[in-house]
Amino acid sequence: MDRIKLRRAVARTPLAPIAAFPKRLRTVARHDAKVLRRSARWLLTSREHHNYTYDLTSLSRNHLAWFVSVVCDIPVKQVRAYLGEIESDDGLRQHLLAAIAASDRRGLADKEIRYARRIGWYAIVRATRPTHVVETGVDKGLGSVVLASALLRNAQEGHPGRVTSLDINPEAGYLARVAPWSEVVDLVIGDSIASIGALDRPVDLFLHDSDHSRAHEKREFDAVEPKLAPGAILLTDNVTSTNVLAEHAERTGRRFLAYRESPANHWYPGDGIGVAW
Repeated sequence: MDRIKLRRAVARTPLAPIAAFPKRLRTVARHDAKVLRRSARWLLTSREHHNYTYDLTSLSRNHLAWFVSVVCDIPVKQVRAYLGEIESDDGLRQHLLAAIAASDRRGLADKEIRYARRIGWYAIVRATRPTHVVETGVDKGLGSVVLASALLRNAQEGHPGRVTSLDINPEAGYLARVAPWSEVVDLVIGDSIASIGALDRPVDLFLHDSDHSRAHEKREFDAVEPKLAPGAILLTDNVTSTNVLAEHAERTGRRFLAYRESPANHWYPGDGIGVAW
């Protein structure tokens, strides 16, 4: 009996799980070895302790382009142009490198500039041309600068806008404190729910990226709902952990989609973008 016939015969017997074990073990070992190599390299070369940054795989980047294309109802070719626009912005990249190098917190930030799913935020802002963007959760301010860059490009094309960035940490947002990006960023320090309640103009695009507990995420979307402009877009950075935005979309009669990123050469499995519109 040849090897193929023998395997097929064994597969029909109670010995099948035992016979398959070595192959299953090799598969798991190869996967775990890859993760361990990436983890070890990250431990030795990265400074980040949270809010990890990385590039997307080419497949994940392509899926992101289609995701934005569907949400914003624009050709995917245009979305790819927006993604390339932020990725090739040397002025922004040099600013970020200089700001990180000069910061007292540089020991917790990598020197390489990698945007991950934030390029999707950029493309959505470029496509929808919002007048007022609100983001909760700023940390170093990388996302704020990405959003501001999109708004500055929109302004050059005759569609100005501003981003209100909310964070409870008074040290947050050091990357967004330099012109020209700072010229379109209003950094507000305080509790996000109270800050949302104090907003004095309609919100065209809202991004939750603060306290990632389910209860707080829900409170933010409930708080911002009466502040939204007609046709406003809601985004969450928490979509891989909760179903809060999907439930909010269903409750308020909106559509909902989720995208999950795949980091390139990183141990972290990635986050995503949830959108309701």
